[in-house]
Amino acid sequence: MTCTQGQGKTLNGLERIHKAAGQDKTLRFTSLMHHITETLLQDAYKALKRDAASGVDGETWQEYGEHLEERVADLHGRVQGGGYRAKPSKRIWLPKPDGRKRPIGIASLEDKIVQQAVVWVLNQIYEEDFIGFSYGFRPGRSQHNGLDAVYVGITQRKISWVLDADIQGFFDAISHEWLIKFLEHRIADQRLIRLIRKWLRAGVSEEGVWSKSTVGTPQGAVISPLLANIYLHYALDLWVDNWRKTSQGEVIIIRYCDDFVIGCQYRNKAEQLLKDLRERLAKFGLELHQGKTRLIEFGRFAAANREKRGDGKPETFDFLGFTHICAKTRKGGRFTIRRKTIAKRLRSKLKEVRKEIMKRRHVPVPDQGKWLRSVVNGHLNYYGVPGNRQATDTFRTEIMRDWFKALRRRSQKARSLTWERFRRLVRTWLPTAKVRHPYPYQRLCVTNPR
Repeated sequence: MTCTQGQGKTLNGLERIHKAAGQDKTLRFTSLMHHITETLLQDAYKALKRDAASGVDGETWQEYGEHLEERVADLHGRVQGGGYRAKPSKRIWLPKPDGRKRPIGIASLEDKIVQQAVVWVLNQIYEEDFIGFSYGFRPGRSQHNGLDAVYVGITQRKISWVLDADIQGFFDAISHEWLIKFLEHRIADQRLIRLIRKWLRAGVSEEGVWSKSTVGTPQGAVISPLLANIYLHYALDLWVDNWRKTSQGEVIIIRYCDDFVIGCQYRNKAEQLLKDLRERLAKFGLELHQGKTRLIEFGRFAAANREKRGDGKPETFDFLGFTHICAKTRKGGRFTIRRKTIAKRLRSKLKEVRKEIMKRRHVPVPDQGKWLRSVVNGHLNYYGVPGNRQATDTFRTEIMRDWFKALRRRSQKARSLTWERFRRLVRTWLPTAKVRHPYPYQRLCVTNPR
């Protein structure tokens, strides 16, 4: 990739931060704001989603880009001169698979731009600090890397008990006071700290009514995932990492933002960890979700041990969209983990797509086909893991049936559509449900050679 002289200076500056952070884990950075250059702000603008919803400013990506250089120059001047003011996030509510609603905060476009630039700068520091078992919202890491780690950790280590944990209302419970203290472990540039404070204190606007924010960070803001990782790095990760080093037996942890799984070799250690964990999180204003946090017997010996006691099959746990089940391989009968799409999520997604299919039934068939192809492809790209063929087949089959019903309802004439003619449309537009991911240990060995 070719880059301009300005881009080259920006990259060199960020690389120097990264190098310094790696060489000295106790170093506090006193001068970071000068790395927020006009070039970096322009790159941040270009990295934003072009079709994202607008915030309270009502400005779209396209509108802002009409006079990009002038507007970025003005924004840069305000950021560096102290005249920049953060706008409140526009709050909307998105439905969750369990029927509840999740609050999402949509920042104004300029806030998104500055936040993205700050994320790039801070990533140079914190990617040197974050522990390997943290997978959420980090460069070069994905949900599937976390899923691979869970699979490999439980199948190849002496894990017999799994703590499936979820922090209740995490993004809304983050203490601003503790977050700033955590940031100041590494950041001594008070100008940058003040900038982050502005976003934390900007509040939210819901249907035109502004409300003050004293805790929490808007879920959906560009900078929120990084701030969440920094918070949990100090509140959870470093503590758990030290706990497992001094604990008897093997302990693994895989965290994706506020959702994490801990595996232990011994039950008494798992129970002690859960007790200590509640106390640890309470210190920082956090608590485990009562209904979503469970300690279950799970692993290579779980089925045999439970059968001896007459306790039935091992319980399952959900993580990152998949239900994890104790199983055996067809050849050899060795212990493995079967992963399938969480049933609630599958039903919820089908309901959502079914509704949209009916809305689009009068759209030209090729346009419907292109849209449905993207829907099915998106689903398969995530859920197409080894062992989940039945669930992905079900998704595709149900989509196919709903599309057939919708096409037959287009008009009186459309009711003559035969299943054979429709199958030709299916072959043209809907991809087959193939496995799209390698086995976890294959990918994990590539990305983590150790």
